[in-house]
Amino acid sequence: MTPRHPSRTALAVRGAALLLAVSALGHTLWNGVAEPGHALAFGVLVAVGELARWGALPGEREPAPLGAAGALAYALLGRSAGQETAHGVLQVVTVTVAAQLLACGPHVARGNGPGPDRAARRVLVVAFAALCFQPLHHSGRSELWFGEGPYFALFLLVLLLLTALCDAVLTALTAGTSRPFGPQLRDELRALGGIGPAVCATGAVMALGVAVAGLWALPVLCVPLLLTQVSFRRYAAVTTTYRQTIASLARSTEIAGYTPLGHARRVAELSTAVGREMGLAGPELTVLEYAALMHDIGQLSLVDPVADGATALLPDAEQRRIALLGGAVVRQTGVDPAVALVVEQQADPYREQQTLARIVRAANAYDDLCGEGVKGSLRALEQLRLGTGHMYQPQVVEALARVLARGGPAPAGAG
Repeated sequence: MTPRHPSRTALAVRGAALLLAVSALGHTLWNGVAEPGHALAFGVLVAVGELARWGALPGEREPAPLGAAGALAYALLGRSAGQETAHGVLQVVTVTVAAQLLACGPHVARGNGPGPDRAARRVLVVAFAALCFQPLHHSGRSELWFGEGPYFALFLLVLLLLTALCDAVLTALTAGTSRPFGPQLRDELRALGGIGPAVCATGAVMALGVAVAGLWALPVLCVPLLLTQVSFRRYAAVTTTYRQTIASLARSTEIAGYTPLGHARRVAELSTAVGREMGLAGPELTVLEYAALMHDIGQLSLVDPVADGATALLPDAEQRRIALLGGAVVRQTGVDPAVALVVEQQADPYREQQTLARIVRAANAYDDLCGEGVKGSLRALEQLRLGTGHMYQPQVVEALARVLARGGPAPAGAG
């Protein structure tokens, strides 16, 4: 598999972060560190948080939440134990970069250091938060405009929302996929849940806690986020194991010779891509993936396997029988009943199906047609379009075409 090279946008983001980091380091070295104790305390916090990325699961959106919260807290720090602080935006960037460099050594030695895009986003997002807060605070305008009561808390909330939006935009810009920026940004905005709000809230609470109690507040306020991180990773690990179990069960039809090797995986990848293209996210995408992986499980009831597992070429009655048997098998596995319902609807006319079933049916038919029935992806797509009057929803077929036009998952027999 050819490695994906970074896009020009990703390179521009990296270049901007590098230029900012070098400028901040040079400025701090020339002018000295303001309040070295605070800089050291927050630097250690960020470094410890970055080191705690050990045990992070693949694809985890924020593998170092404590490091992110610590950097954000330093960016939002205006007072310490009631006394005004003197650090500025460039020192915030300096401390963040120095802590990341210090912590990345052990990770690089193990071969799992943070990627350049993630490091660049961290620098730019922290700089954005500091730029929004520090000048207003040091000039006295934040106190003049918002005071120290609920309006100031509302100001911090708005600033945190803008910072989260900045992070989502940068993540979408550096995603390294062929998807358009709009849909990619939409997915990133939807993915802001999970541990993201806990990171933002902890960063703000740390800044406010240090403002009142001094640096002694830092270790106390770190504990809730650490517990949240542990709980989140345990949940993610269980979810990953659950998915691997479903994938193993789905491969039973391939092992038994009922479907071609990789068919379930290809249909799942294509269905998920089409689902994203149609605006699905979160739990709906999970159900869609599981149903796509298990959509052929009913073929185990057949005495003689269908040639190449191409159920799309069978009579309607036989397709319906296989679909109902597959749904019954899925219900016995303890998987979400919504997955079984999608599997059971595979042979119904598309007007009687829910959207998830329409997507799986079109993706399955496409992969089947790219096998023995119809040669070539263009011919397969043409066959699907001819069946939009009864078998396939036109919107799903067109979403499938857009995904394939951008280089979607390889069809059966490709390479």
